[in-house]
Amino acid sequence: MKTYTEKLKDTPLTLTKHNEGYWRVTITDPPLNLFGPAFLNGLEEVVRRIHDTPELRVVVFDSGVPEFFMAHFDIAHGAEILSRKTPSGLPPWFDVAQALHELPVVSIAAIRGRARGVGIEFAAACDIRFASEKAIFGQFEVASGTIPGGGSMEFLPLLLGRARAMEFIIGGQDIEAATAERYGLINRLVPDDQLDTFVHQLALRISHFDPVITRQAKSMINQRTPKASMEHMEDSRAAFIAANLRPERKAVSQKMREWGIQQDGDFERNVGSYFDRLVEDDK
Repeated sequence: MKTYTEKLKDTPLTLTKHNEGYWRVTITDPPLNLFGPAFLNGLEEVVRRIHDTPELRVVVFDSGVPEFFMAHFDIAHGAEILSRKTPSGLPPWFDVAQALHELPVVSIAAIRGRARGVGIEFAAACDIRFASEKAIFGQFEVASGTIPGGGSMEFLPLLLGRARAMEFIIGGQDIEAATAERYGLINRLVPDDQLDTFVHQLALRISHFDPVITRQAKSMINQRTPKASMEHMEDSRAAFIAANLRPERKAVSQKMREWGIQQDGDFERNVGSYFDRLVEDDK
């Protein structure tokens, strides 16, 4: 099969079909790759196509923006995302996250650049995660006066363990890829100049295996490992919404606007260090 590439209409996603068993989905929404409505629409379309492609074995998700895998939730369009409904009754992102876990296709996140907030939640919803040394991870919701509402409260204790999940979520500091590998957030740290080739070769390898067996293997692994509770994810989403409505959050929200949230600048590159300023202001 000849490689086929398609830009998914009205979304920041490009779908590349390397063969019948291997797809790559590239997120390109510069400068930050925010998780907004168009991106979510694209994810839902990818999931629909996966459902309709029984010969597919593996899907790789990567970024076309070198400094950002996915910055975070698009707060300018948050209400539009949070108010949407799906036929399943689940919020749309939870629907996608559940599909990535339960579909018989193996999902791989190839992470280069910054992944924070829902960027980590998206990567954690994938089956496998690889990152280059240029990856930076951060969960800054608690530091900013709210609660992670897209799955980190559920995914990260399973991946990192209780103590490290507490450090990462409540501490609110950015961590580099070497620490992320040691903590279990990613499967493996791969040198930046080798990341694309490494992930491509693994996906290509899987795509030539018997699809009946790869699907059975994923299903059996799922049955034997703990799963993030959808009920708990709903609770986290409600806590996220409630925390954002607290009057106490207005001051830190104003600081983040002043610092440059959702702008292509120093704040989005170094989010974790900016919250040290809250301590400095208290000295």
